[in-house]
Amino acid sequence: MASAQEQSNFANASVSIKFYDKTMYHPGDADLNPVFIHVTVRNNGADTLRFKLADDRMFSIDFNAYTIKNSRLAQTETLIRKRTTNQTVYFREIALETGEEYSFVENLKEYLTVPTPSVYYLELTFYPELYRSRNTRLTSNRLTLEVRPSPSAASSSSIPVQADTATILQPEEIPPDKVVEQTIIARQKSLWDQYFLYMDVESLLERTPSAKRKYRAVSADERERMINEYKADLMQARIDGDIVAIPERFQIERTVYSRTEGTVVVTEWFNNRTFYERKSYTYRLRLREGIWQIYDYTVVNLGTE
Repeated sequence: MASAQEQSNFANASVSIKFYDKTMYHPGDADLNPVFIHVTVRNNGADTLRFKLADDRMFSIDFNAYTIKNSRLAQTETLIRKRTTNQTVYFREIALETGEEYSFVENLKEYLTVPTPSVYYLELTFYPELYRSRNTRLTSNRLTLEVRPSPSAASSSSIPVQADTATILQPEEIPPDKVVEQTIIARQKSLWDQYFLYMDVESLLERTPSAKRKYRAVSADERERMINEYKADLMQARIDGDIVAIPERFQIERTVYSRTEGTVVVTEWFNNRTFYERKSYTYRLRLREGIWQIYDYTVVNLGTE
């Protein structure tokens, strides 16, 4: 048990949670359908509050979720493995003055397995002296998490509009090679709505660690702004020039895919007036709610001709 002194140190501290960017939640993958929770630690007392916060938040917090029948969701294998492996835990000491708060965002699905649709009651436990000293803890408010059945491809919510007809564009259940083919053709014709139709823009934005950290640290409104700016930068060819380069012609060389992951290798020719530059693109795709999306790519120069 925690000592009376330890408990008194945090008697005037509180931890609260709320949904970071509440959306439609479905069972399954932590990356494809995350449940981001905004966590806030607050000093409600007159004295300075000091606590430890692990760089890997799994050593500072726990999520607990229960069904209506009080059945508890299981922890993920990743969390269990980290907790049971002998390793050094790096942390910072945070100091909050009266009325000050410290917030961060975590993905619930990295902590708990969400296997089925249901209504869950969610709360968080914060360990101000880290998980290994977990007798000292703070418990948050409770949220109601509604997890709905995964939608079929027909109910996809993507709604870019085709300018010439005002028809709402929706992604179709087509194989990875057709996704890549349609995306390249859309770029050749500068049809941006069609170009982004099968793009996982968020994953492309997060390709570098620094961009990923920045994106996940900001508010929902700021994240939307970052995505819009990223799209605008792509359209102006200010960043990631390879993905928006316009080939004069292309040829799909190889397509390999499993139930959820795929790669499409394409040779693309770029006209540089006096010669052609030839490049090999490897597009990486994954299946999300029945639709294949491009989430990463690599490029290899093949020389000129």
